[in-house]
Amino acid sequence: MTLISSDVRPPVEPTISIVIPVYNGGESFRECLANLAKFVPPSTEIIVVVDGGTDDSWRLAEESGAKVIKFPTAGGPARARNAGAQVAQSDILFFIDADVTIGSDTLKQVAIAFQTHPNLTALIGSYDDAPGAPNFLSQYKNLFHHYTHQTGCEEASTFWGACGAIKREVFLEIGGFDEAYRYPSIEDIELGYRLKRSGHQIRLCKEVQVKHLKCWKPVSLLKAEFFYRALPWTELLWRDRQFVNDLNLKTSSRVSLALTYGLLAALVSSWWWTLALVFAGILSLSLLLLNFPVYQFFQRKRGLWFAVQTIPWHWLYFLYSGLAFATGTIRYHVRQYRIAKTRFSQV
Repeated sequence: MTLISSDVRPPVEPTISIVIPVYNGGESFRECLANLAKFVPPSTEIIVVVDGGTDDSWRLAEESGAKVIKFPTAGGPARARNAGAQVAQSDILFFIDADVTIGSDTLKQVAIAFQTHPNLTALIGSYDDAPGAPNFLSQYKNLFHHYTHQTGCEEASTFWGACGAIKREVFLEIGGFDEAYRYPSIEDIELGYRLKRSGHQIRLCKEVQVKHLKCWKPVSLLKAEFFYRALPWTELLWRDRQFVNDLNLKTSSRVSLALTYGLLAALVSSWWWTLALVFAGILSLSLLLLNFPVYQFFQRKRGLWFAVQTIPWHWLYFLYSGLAFATGTIRYHVRQYRIAKTRFSQV
């Protein structure tokens, strides 16, 4: 017969503060607040940080019963999230964006993760497989994000501000988000790298999911992906040397990038060398086979025609990612050269 000590206590469920930065949130923010009212207990602290803007987001937040912090001018989501964290009263900070909605069990899954993994410092979740905006590009982009996280390594290498939770004490100790990022950018990734360097554990909890409501259009997508994500991320990769085989940095993605540029070169060469079309065909087939699991996922979720339409956008993704990496690499090393030259001249 095994005796259980009366001193053994089940882990205490952590308290959670939800922190939401918002800038001209519009209808998506209204839906976000309505969703929180539906699924979040009244005892849970909700902090909305209004980062400037010209709409009535602050009024909607106050009417919802949230604790509201207002900045007169925009300073970026990094500053806004840091301000929310400073006034939060709970053990865990759960950051979400103003254009997402949580699921009925999202908060519960966050609490369970920290209860069952005592050494866990932070976790990130995933977009769900039912994006809010109905247009093709929004469905493609958000489903691709869902696929990337659902097939990623659970031992995460970074953080994610759209659906990420972290122990408040550690967040404050490490200095929060880097407020040098004045626009929605890679402030969450940079925080994750600092956490990992300090020996903290970040977990990808695939069951923690939120729905993304953002409507992507070609110009807004390419601008955000290239200038606000890929370029600064490349410079951060070189700074921290975090070339890990996970999420958007998987080996298959790197090989696909090389194949895509090879395909582009073959197509250009075909204008004066017909045989190049043969190489283009081989490279195209290689790309299709290498990324077949992605296209199979799209086919299961939205049908064959949808999956076919994603292929050119997916290959375009490799093209602009490669261009951003090359540009960011040059910018980083030129900057390092100038810094080194300045230091040398001062000696």
